[in-house]
Amino acid sequence: MREVYLRDDLADAWAGRDPFDAAFALRGVLARDVASRQTLQTEIAGKRYYVKRHDGVGWAEILKNWLTGKRPVLGAENEYRAALALTAAGVDTLPVAGFGQRGSNPAALRSFLVTDDLSPARSLEDICLHWPEQPPPVVAKRALIRRVAQMAAGMHALGINHRDFYICHFLLRGSHGDEADLVCGPLHLIDLHRAQIRSSVPHRWLVKDLGGLFFSAFDIGLTRRDVLRFVSAYFDVPLRQALREQATLLVACDKRAKALYEKAMKRRQLPRQVAGLPCERSRFS
Repeated sequence: MREVYLRDDLADAWAGRDPFDAAFALRGVLARDVASRQTLQTEIAGKRYYVKRHDGVGWAEILKNWLTGKRPVLGAENEYRAALALTAAGVDTLPVAGFGQRGSNPAALRSFLVTDDLSPARSLEDICLHWPEQPPPVVAKRALIRRVAQMAAGMHALGINHRDFYICHFLLRGSHGDEADLVCGPLHLIDLHRAQIRSSVPHRWLVKDLGGLFFSAFDIGLTRRDVLRFVSAYFDVPLRQALREQATLLVACDKRAKALYEKAMKRRQLPRQVAGLPCERSRFS
């Protein structure tokens, strides 16, 4: 099995070369190097990109995942398919410049994904880190909450669950993260390599995604009203209707968010802990 997609700019840059040879020969700034997956920032024909390269994960890794009830990630295909679906539905993610996958043995698939470098950009985790001490303009905060809720709803409506759905995986383009950026700056959902695609998202995966998102926003100074605005925007119905019809889901999400928070706090992994800042749960918790 062999599948290759190259956008025009990459096709021109790699004309006459095997795409797999070209992708795996790239050099640049290493951003991540774990097991069989490597991510680096690179330059191709004078333009900056990110490339993710996957080598075969091996049968041992596949077996370990299945035994623990997890679906193994075999390569770049998940992220590629999810990015295409999100883009087609109007949910901004990393623009795909190239993708390739080859091999018939699931344990030895080799694949790559090339996406545009969106710099300058900052994650919402970085932007919101000091909000408790330096609150953003109310209008900008509410606009951003609505945008995140609509992106989450758009993703889930497609039958896609992220599996690493935290505010650190929302990338806001713009050099400052100021009021104008928060209200209308391009906002991209990234890191889709563990995403799952079905006809609809099962309840348990909605809980994991939304619970993870709530957890990651616990320490950024949100109020209960802020969270209720998110709920109304996500379900796109009047708040009372959402609270009545989605009570079971919302209670489960709240329970998961609090469990994740306690676990991260004990391990001193919360962003504000790492930055040496006080951690106090927002009033909505």
